[in-house]
Amino acid sequence: MSRTREPLISLALYHAFKWSVVSPMLHAYFRGRIYGVENVPQSGPVVVVSNHASYFDPPIVSNCVRRPVAYMAKQELFEIPVLAQAIKLYGAYPVSRGSADRNAIRAALEYLENGWAVGVFLEGTRTPDGRISDPKRGAALLAAKAKAPILPVCLWGSENILQKGSSVPRAVPLTVRIGNLIDTPSSTSKDELESITQKCAAAINQMHDLGR
Repeated sequence: MSRTREPLISLALYHAFKWSVVSPMLHAYFRGRIYGVENVPQSGPVVVVSNHASYFDPPIVSNCVRRPVAYMAKQELFEIPVLAQAIKLYGAYPVSRGSADRNAIRAALEYLENGWAVGVFLEGTRTPDGRISDPKRGAALLAAKAKAPILPVCLWGSENILQKGSSVPRAVPLTVRIGNLIDTPSSTSKDELESITQKCAAAINQMHDLGR
């Protein structure tokens, strides 16, 4: 199977999983509130950046922006046979933590070329309260390389979905806010990427402060 067809297969699986599982769970189980959908461009490349507090965040964000979003996933998850196939078909692609993974960047650019949005968690890992305190420049760098605008998204409440030691999601209320587009970085200079990154973090934290 060629790499160029993988996103097409993922697209079909994405929609099947979205409408049968993610959307009903978000609206009925988590009583999801979604604000700012009108800010999402429905065509063209876009890098979606968000905070991250739960393993449930990627499908929730994808559902709320109403277009397929491919996410990086840690390399270790692709070593688990059944899980590996599932997340690959849903649009995930591997990244090696702690290294500049050119293959991951190449995969992200390929998804963007195939009409997907690409999602990046701004801090690179989960945070205990959903706020961003140490944003990374990777999303801005990807946006600069793809010549894509950046869409800030904030999840509120997802840190409470799973309690420590439990694998059963709790029916906690969730709110997702979608901010205004941030212009494409005009260069890959460190200063500009840092400035854009801080702007993204500020936008997400301001939305988080709005609460439910």
